[in-house]
Amino acid sequence: MNGLTLESPSRLKIVEKDQEILHENDVRLKIIYGGICGSDLSVYNGKLPHADYPVRPGHEILGIIKETGTKSPYSAGERVIVQPNTYCGECEYCLQGKTNICPYKKSLGINADGGFAEEVVIDSKYVMSVDHGITDKRAILIEPLAVIVHALKKVTINEKKKVAVIGCGTEGMLALALADYLGGNVSAVDINEDKLRKVKNNYEAVKVNYPEEVKNNYFDIVIEAAGAKSSFEQSIDIVKPGGEIVCVGMTPEAQLSVTTLVRKEITLYGSIIYNVPGDFTQTMEYLKVSALNVEPVISKIFPFHDYQQAYDEALSGKQGKIILQFGEEK
Repeated sequence: MNGLTLESPSRLKIVEKDQEILHENDVRLKIIYGGICGSDLSVYNGKLPHADYPVRPGHEILGIIKETGTKSPYSAGERVIVQPNTYCGECEYCLQGKTNICPYKKSLGINADGGFAEEVVIDSKYVMSVDHGITDKRAILIEPLAVIVHALKKVTINEKKKVAVIGCGTEGMLALALADYLGGNVSAVDINEDKLRKVKNNYEAVKVNYPEEVKNNYFDIVIEAAGAKSSFEQSIDIVKPGGEIVCVGMTPEAQLSVTTLVRKEITLYGSIIYNVPGDFTQTMEYLKVSALNVEPVISKIFPFHDYQQAYDEALSGKQGKIILQFGEEK
C-alpha cells in the first residue's frame, strides 16, 4: 500500500509498504479523506519538539472499514472517523473522563504513525462510526470541530452574549460557525484581509474586524484561536469585566497583566483537543443539522498524489482547510 512518510522536516514522499498486520482488536481502513492540520504543518516544518521522525503524517482521517479483527465490534463497510490521540484509560485523568490530558497519550502523525495512506490499521478503540446523514465533506471536519465543541462547552453562548473569535484559520472559522449557530452575537477578528473577506462572504450575521477596530471591555466571551502573543494579550483587553476567555490557540508566551485579570475578574479557560467519546458524539449531532455552516472551512481538495502541492497551499497561510482525497467520496 502507498502512504506518505515524513522522513525529516520538509522531506515528504510517497513510499510503498507491505500490508500492515491486523490484530484481533484492529480494523483495516480504506481511507477516503485526510485533512491537513496546523500541527501537521508544524511537524513538517520541524517545529514540534515532541515529534518523531520518520513518521507517517495525518490525524484527521475518514475511512471505510475494509477488514476487522476477531474482537473488533465493527463490521466491514462501516464508515468511520478516527480519534487520533491515544490514552491509557487507567490514570486519574482518564478515570475522570479527561482523556485529553492523559499523560501517556500519543498523537497520530506526530509521535505515532498517522493516516495519510491508502490503507491503515488502527485499534477499534480509536474509531467511531459516522451517521449516514453526514456527508463526507462534513464528516472529515468531525475531529477539528470536536476541538471547538470541547472548548465551547466551557461557556454559555446564546443571543444575549457578544462573542469575539480572534483568528480565522480552521479552528477559528469552526468556532465562529458554531458560536453563530448557537445564537451568539459574533465578531471575527483577524489581521488577514482574505480571511475576513471569506468570513464576510459566508457568515452573514458575523461582524468582521481588524484588531485595531475592536473595542475594549466589550465582549462577554472571547475565543482565542490565533495562537499569537498579541491576540492573547488583546483578549484580556477586549473582554468585559466578569467575562470569559477560552484559549484554543497556543502561543509559547505572552505578557499578562495580573492586575487587569484580577480587577476585571476575568475567567480564563485553557482547552486542549477533546474528550472521547462524548465530544465526538456531540460534534456528529451538530453536523447532522444543515444550519451549522461548516462547508466554507474547506478551501481545496487534492488527489493524494498531489500531496506536495496540497502541503504548499496549506503552508501559504492563504487557505482554509486543505483535504487530501485517497478514495471515492459518498
